[in-house]
Amino acid sequence: MSTPVSSLRNLGPATEAACARAGIPDAETLRALGADETYRRLLASGTRPHFISYYVLHMALMGRPWNDCRGKEKEALRLRFDALVAGVAAKRAPDAPPAGIEAILNDIGVLPAPPV
Repeated sequence: MSTPVSSLRNLGPATEAACARAGIPDAETLRALGADETYRRLLASGTRPHFISYYVLHMALMGRPWNDCRGKEKEALRLRFDALVAGVAAKRAPDAPPAGIEAILNDIGVLPAPPV
């Protein structure tokens, strides 16, 4: 029997839907993957990176309130988040269209056109 992702403290329907898009169907799978691999899969499936959602996921897996993350613990998670986001971005195909804020900036003409 599977347990909904939204049954974990701090995680709601939006996180549950994002996990489903990333191939993470339930809380058991999320727990088995851990926060870093889950977040890597969320990013790879198109979720925009956001530090708060990353540390909320960590807190959820520990059963702690989301706002319990402070000080050195939060600083350490920020370093891990930055490395994770950079690693996912580095694996994107060089000719892939921009994503996230870069896509928006590209749409309004702020970014230079890619070389042809």
